[in-house]
Amino acid sequence: MKNLTYLILGVILFSCEKKEADQPSKDYRIAYNVWTDKEGDNYEVFTMKPDGSDPINITNLSGVEWTYRAYNDKVLYISDKDTCHRCYFLYETDAFGKEHRKIGGPQLRDSWMSTRKSGEEIIVNPRVEGDSAFYIINKQGELVQKVYTGLPYYSDPFFSPDGSEVVFRGSKKRFKANIGYQDELYIVGVDGSNLRQLTFYPKDDTTANWYSYHAGPPYWEPNRNIITYHSKQQGGSYLFQINPDGTGQKKLTPDSILVGWHSWSPDGQLITFDCNSGGKDGKMNFDIFTMEYETGVITQVTTDTLFEQAPVFVEVE
Repeated sequence: MKNLTYLILGVILFSCEKKEADQPSKDYRIAYNVWTDKEGDNYEVFTMKPDGSDPINITNLSGVEWTYRAYNDKVLYISDKDTCHRCYFLYETDAFGKEHRKIGGPQLRDSWMSTRKSGEEIIVNPRVEGDSAFYIINKQGELVQKVYTGLPYYSDPFFSPDGSEVVFRGSKKRFKANIGYQDELYIVGVDGSNLRQLTFYPKDDTTANWYSYHAGPPYWEPNRNIITYHSKQQGGSYLFQINPDGTGQKKLTPDSILVGWHSWSPDGQLITFDCNSGGKDGKMNFDIFTMEYETGVITQVTTDTLFEQAPVFVEVE
């Protein structure tokens, strides 16, 4: 998962609302990352029902396991098992952790990822010396195609609904203090053509530090053909949507909550995200929430003291 200080230092604490909402189809579970041992730097991937019941540790390993994507009934996760600490390779499992498989391919950076062709191809951010591209790999870890952005910084790629383009978080400066780094969302063709900047952070907003998410990891929602992302603006961290042509930008979440990483249910009805529920007393405790897109009704799904982030929906057969 992204360095925790990256998120923690880049936000202001707000209390999170807990509201009632209708529950989604029971054909889904939510996979999410849990910081189970802070001193031992141990993270696990759990899944649960959308109402927060039946939580299951589906990785149960020492070290770091994080999920950033699920497709159909499979959860993709990166892991440093069988390698050096925080040296990540890609694996997949089912929603209950019964079968695990190493997909292989290159060592990966800590980045969100996306799939196309019903999960047959995955776009990842590799850690390859001397190369600066996203890799599209197949389910065997074999390289299908490289996607060059031409930017000094690039991360968190997500396919367009037809798989011909990629929206990602990028910058014209490298990720480094005091050199003018600021991330925005960009779109590029999978052949590297037609690079264009999608978001433009408000010039008069000075509340985001250089390491804060000006434009957090994007999600290209196919049912409405919109792109959603979170951004630290006016002292808070909120969820926004924007059309692929740059029009229709609007804020989706209220001022009273601080939103982190998010994803959508396959039917496009629910958004799930992590949110700091520690309140204004200075505590940090991220829980998982859901929001009905049409009504904006928000429900707090987890209420424990665990540190839980980066939820994704996974289908259950």
